[in-house]
Amino acid sequence: MLKTRTMQHPAITDIWFRVVLIFAMSLPMLVLYATSTLGPLLGSDLRFGPASLGYLVMSSFGVAAVLSLWAGAFVDRIGSRNALIVLFSTIASAFTWIASVESYYGLIGATALCGIAQALANPVTNLLIAQQVPPAKKAKIVGLKQSGVQLAALFAGLVLPGIAFEYGWRTAFAMVVPVAILFALTAPFVTPKTHPGTGRGFTFFPPNSFLLRLMGIQFCVGVSLSAFVTFLPTFAIQHGMPLSLAGTLIAVLGVMGMCSRIVLTPMGAKFKDESLLLLLLIAIAACSMGVMMLTDAENHWRLWVGAVGVGLTAVGTNAIAMSMLIRDAAFGPVTVASGFVSVAFFGGFALGPPFFGAISNYSGANYSGDPLFGWTALIGVLLSACMMSSALASARRRARASLMAADAMQPTNVVAFKRTPE
Repeated sequence: MLKTRTMQHPAITDIWFRVVLIFAMSLPMLVLYATSTLGPLLGSDLRFGPASLGYLVMSSFGVAAVLSLWAGAFVDRIGSRNALIVLFSTIASAFTWIASVESYYGLIGATALCGIAQALANPVTNLLIAQQVPPAKKAKIVGLKQSGVQLAALFAGLVLPGIAFEYGWRTAFAMVVPVAILFALTAPFVTPKTHPGTGRGFTFFPPNSFLLRLMGIQFCVGVSLSAFVTFLPTFAIQHGMPLSLAGTLIAVLGVMGMCSRIVLTPMGAKFKDESLLLLLLIAIAACSMGVMMLTDAENHWRLWVGAVGVGLTAVGTNAIAMSMLIRDAAFGPVTVASGFVSVAFFGGFALGPPFFGAISNYSGANYSGDPLFGWTALIGVLLSACMMSSALASARRRARASLMAADAMQPTNVVAFKRTPE
């Protein structure tokens, strides 16, 4: 394990290391939850309708999906320290731009810039964990750092609306900038002194069959989860829930997501095959979404069932997937494999909101069709992920059986030693 104790107190360094991991995941994803929660205020000021929120998400995660093809190699080349500094510096620049933007198209450009940080987040944090965390604690730390994504949801749902109503949405976005700068400046305290960049070129290595299946699962989860997060507050408002309470739905999803990622990731490490856990969680998420879509003006409790159920299940699957990459070399090198899974997940995130909006037939600020078609389609996507999880479990089981059979056929070399008289 690499030494990183550049402070005088190792315990403080260790705590700050975990904090940095959490915020390296949280700040890049904050743009999703912030634009979802503050969407009505952004639309009123910059003159765009609810359906256009989907294209903000698409710009950010579309860039992240494309860049994730090379993000792992980029992190390997420049080292974890420089990659972490680039990540936080990009967030500071993007949120400064968002806070000063004057048009919807400028907002699209600013959110697209966040895609750079989103692409770097998983490869650099996974590399830091692989470098500096003992094997027995890896799954726990992966779950902790992945919970940072849901910390962003909690912050966006509980804190940002109050700041936006009191001081304006620009101030709400601007307050993120000094936080990102602070983490960029302190990155050297939690990264290896030796700067372990490989200097390798950006060679493209295609994913293997195991990784392709996991990518398919994460793509489907990304499609469903991004559309759910983006349009849940709008769907709630359509059924008579006030904006402040609709924002709380995102906060509840964030809390549940933090719990699931912290608890389920170490639990998944105890499974013989985490693929089966993915199957169970995604199936429960589909059922929760099915309950939520039946909401009406008199039964808002179904909205809470959806937020809690999806938060406890679908949100945790990405952390489990990342833990699988770190623990099982069969998926490939950790940085490259993390990049590929991020491509799939972010690609799903980019396509989910426009997909939902198109199926639900958004027109301006109102529904011109039936949103139930959109929710039904998302449930279908989750069921597809269930089938792929089952296929991944079967493939890994066959691989283990083949390996055991090959080991059994290996001849045992017995060397006999004859004792000679002294």
